[in-house]
Amino acid sequence: MPSTAINFGRVLIIVGIIGYIYGFMGGYASPTALIPAFFGIVLMILGHLARAKDSLRKHLMHAAVIVALIGFLASAGRLLSKITEITLSAAYISQITMAAVCFLFIAVSVRSFIDARR
Repeated sequence: MPSTAINFGRVLIIVGIIGYIYGFMGGYASPTALIPAFFGIVLMILGHLARAKDSLRKHLMHAAVIVALIGFLASAGRLLSKITEITLSAAYISQITMAAVCFLFIAVSVRSFIDARR
């Protein structure tokens, strides 16, 4: 499970960096484009800590799911608030990708937690 958090964190970091670079190339770079990367960094840190501290693995993985849940709610909430004016801009694609990656991580984690209980 820590490897899963690390890999999903990497994906979010890539999404954030690509979004920032795209904005930079267009002349309208904004630090908010890096929000997925910040969530990805936290997921990676929690994954690495869980890998290093076996006694805290369960707690750290639950914390990772909470971080992903916050990421999903933030990005999905932002998308829903502007649903009437959706255009396929880099910002919307980044938000959709972040919401999807966070949701997928939550689903995989919940499945893993259920399997661990059995």
